[in-house]
Amino acid sequence: MNTPPADPARLSPPPPTNGPRVRMVPPGEDRERLVCPDCSYIAYENPKIVVGAVVTDDAGRFLLCRRAIQPRKGFWTLPAGYMELNETTEHGAAREAMEEAGACIAIDALLAVYNIPRISQVQMIYRARLSDPAIAAGPESLEVGMFAWKDIPWDELAFPSVVWALHEWREKAGQSGFAPGTNPPPPVEGL
Repeated sequence: MNTPPADPARLSPPPPTNGPRVRMVPPGEDRERLVCPDCSYIAYENPKIVVGAVVTDDAGRFLLCRRAIQPRKGFWTLPAGYMELNETTEHGAAREAMEEAGACIAIDALLAVYNIPRISQVQMIYRARLSDPAIAAGPESLEVGMFAWKDIPWDELAFPSVVWALHEWREKAGQSGFAPGTNPPPPVEGL
């Protein structure tokens, strides 16, 4: 028996009929939010927090991961990613190093906080050292490697904030008790 082709309009889910589904400026607010018209619940959309680390080994080399995922697949980055619920920023940075590079790290200090409003991100990057020399590419990395400063593939780094963090590390090498770095002064590429 031949089945007629499905109507494409019926394949997509219908718009929600309950919960936050109307964009409006709620009373007392200054911008549009997604609001439930039945109970006035407001679904706040907030920036994402990215956590990561500039990780070095005893030889002063830097841990980099070649991305296996978009955006910027094939380019090099620091081990970093979105925080998960119920974790600290330090735990998130250590988890990302393990997931992306099989790296056990010891976090030393908060190196920098970068604001990337174009993509609604706040990036918290730590300074860390490898606790164990073993590293291995995780599912989000094509490969991982340890690079001397002169060997860092500068033209193949995935994001401006990776460049900023590496230079921040170099500026603060050997220092303790420093204030975390922030975005470079404008104009800044990528914002």
